Amino acid sequence: MAIKDDDQVCYCFHVTKRKIVNFCRNQKPTYPSQISECLSAGTGCGWCVPLLKKLHRETCPGAAQPWWRQPEVPDELTSAAEYGSAEEYAAARKAYLCKKNAATSFEKN
Repeated sequence: MAIKDDDQVCYCFHVTKRKIVNFCRNQKPTYPSQISECLSAGTGCGWCVPLLKKLHRETCPGAAQPWWRQPEVPDELTSAAEYGSAEEYAAARKAYLCKKNAATSFEKN
């Protein structure tokens, strides 16, 4: 069971998959970052950025990225589209935030 259209992708700004897909279909953004400029998705904790990129690739197939924007190293295990349900996705985000906060507090000490 994959993430459904009305499930949240960005928990920080409460943006659903449907809203992102509709934005991509209507506005045809050239880059995934343009989704963030309009909907703010991906500008909070960063957890949903890999899924935003995937939804952009799927919805805007003609928007190829130039070679200098392609990542050299694949994204961490935050490939959010791989989760079977919205609940699994939310739980993985919570673990991601805990790991991110632990690393930040370690750097401060």
